[in-house]
Amino acid sequence: MDLEAIADQRWRGEDTAGPEDAVTGCFTVAQDVAFLPSFGNVVALGSDDGLVLVDTGADFNAAGIRQSLRAWSEARVHTIVYTHGHVDHVMGARLYDDEADEHHWPRPRVVAHERVVARFERYALTAGYNEITNRRQFNRPRLRWPREFRFPDETYRDATTLEVGGLSLQLRHERGETDDATVVWVPERGVLCCGDLFIWTSPNAGNPQKVQRYPREWAAALRHMAELGAEVLLPGHGLPIFGAARVHQALSETARYLESIVDDVVAMMNEGAGLGEILETVRPPADLADRPYLQATYDEPEFIVHAIWRRYGGWWDGDPASVKPAPARRLADEIVALAGGTDPVLARVAELVEVGDDESLRVAGHLMESVWRVARGPAQAQLRERLYATRAARASSTMARGVFSGAARESIPDDH
Repeated sequence: MDLEAIADQRWRGEDTAGPEDAVTGCFTVAQDVAFLPSFGNVVALGSDDGLVLVDTGADFNAAGIRQSLRAWSEARVHTIVYTHGHVDHVMGARLYDDEADEHHWPRPRVVAHERVVARFERYALTAGYNEITNRRQFNRPRLRWPREFRFPDETYRDATTLEVGGLSLQLRHERGETDDATVVWVPERGVLCCGDLFIWTSPNAGNPQKVQRYPREWAAALRHMAELGAEVLLPGHGLPIFGAARVHQALSETARYLESIVDDVVAMMNEGAGLGEILETVRPPADLADRPYLQATYDEPEFIVHAIWRRYGGWWDGDPASVKPAPARRLADEIVALAGGTDPVLARVAELVEVGDDESLRVAGHLMESVWRVARGPAQAQLRERLYATRAARASSTMARGVFSGAARESIPDDH
C-alpha cells in the first residue's frame, strides 16, 4: 500500500481512502519515523535509546497498533508523549508498561502537558456522563468509558525539549480542541505531530456535548505550526500531509477558517446581537468550501458559533424568555392546548417531515418535543422515530447525526 499516493488522492478530494480506519498498518514516512493510522493515530520515532511514541491509541485498537509497531521495530519503548488526554490517544500506554515488565526493561517515561492530569481526574469524576454522551455521539450503545488511566510521569507547562538517544523533540503547549494539547516538532526529521489540532475536517471546536473549546487560540496554534517548515504533518486523525507547501496551506487555511468565524461572532456580539441572530448570519469563508480538510463531517460551523458565544458571552443566548425559562413540560402543555390537542401538532410535524428541508425539520423537532413531553403513545413514538431518523440520515456531521440517531432509538426502544 502506497500511503503517500493515498494521501495525495485524499488531498485532491478524490476520497479513495474510504473511512478513517480503512488504511491500517505501519508506514515509514521519514527517516526512522513510522506512522500507524487508526482511530487515534500513533507515531513512532527511532532513537539510539529506543522508540519514542507520540500517542498510543484507544482501548479497542491499541493491541493491534502495537502488533503493527512490532513488525516495524523490536526496540523497547523509551518515551511516550501524549498529544492530549482524549481516550482515543492514551489508552495503549499500559501495554508498553506490561511489555517492559515482561522483558525486564525500564518502563517507558510518559510525558504530557500538566493539564492532562486534571483531565484524567475529571474523566473519573464524570465517567457516567462521558459514557452516555460518547455512546450517543459515536452510535455505540455498549461503549464503556474507562475509569483508570496511565498518568504521565513528567509534565511541563509552556514548552520543553526532550532529548532521547540523539533525537530532539520540541514540545509546545497549545489550546484548541482541548486545553492540554501538545505539539511535537522533530526538526531533524522535518516531522510535525499535531494531535487533534488538525484532523482532516472542519475543526472540532464546538462539540455540543463536551467541555469548552478554544477556537481563537486554536487558530493561533495553527499559525505557529505553519511557520515551522515541516515536510510531513502527522495528524491525530486522518492521513499524513506530505510536502512543506501543502502542510503550510492546510494549517494556514484552517487557521483562517477559524479566525473568520471568531471575528464575525465577536463583532456581532460587540454590536449587541443575540445568539440566534448570530447563528443565522455567520458562515465560514466561501472560498474554502471545497477544501477536503475543512468539510463539516465531524463538527459543524454552527456548533463552533455556540462555543465562541459560550467562551466570551456566558450561557444566556440574549432571549429575555430564556434567562428564566418556563419548565419544558409546562410550555409543551400550553403549545399543545393552543393547537387544540396533540393530533394537530402531530399532523403538522408529519407535514414538515414531508417538506423535508432543513428549516422545516428544525421546526418539526421543536413541535415534536412539545408533543413528546405531553403524551407518549405509539403514534407519537413512530413519528418521532421517523423525524429523527430522517434528520440523522441528512446530517453532515458526526455530532448532529449521533444526537438524532440517539433520539430515534429512544423513541422506540429495542424491547418495545
